[in-house]
Amino acid sequence: MIRLSNKDTGADIGEISEEELQILVAALEEEDSKDQNYFIDHATVDMIEIDHLNAGSLITVLRAAIGSSDGVEIQYVRTA
Repeated sequence: MIRLSNKDTGADIGEISEEELQILVAALEEEDSKDQNYFIDHATVDMIEIDHLNAGSLITVLRAAIGSSDGVEIQYVRTA
């Protein structure tokens, strides 16, 4: 599983599957090959939802992470 957290606060966001991580990585720009953090906002989540109809739980996790803010920097780590 993949654990998502808020990069700024360290707060846990939730877990996603490897398949959902691949959707996230494909949809977002990485600064380099070792990049494991992304800025997401409502427009980004809308784009992922439109482009990846099978990303239901990923969309739910990302929307909860953003909440009422303009956006949030998230990071991920693979868990055992």
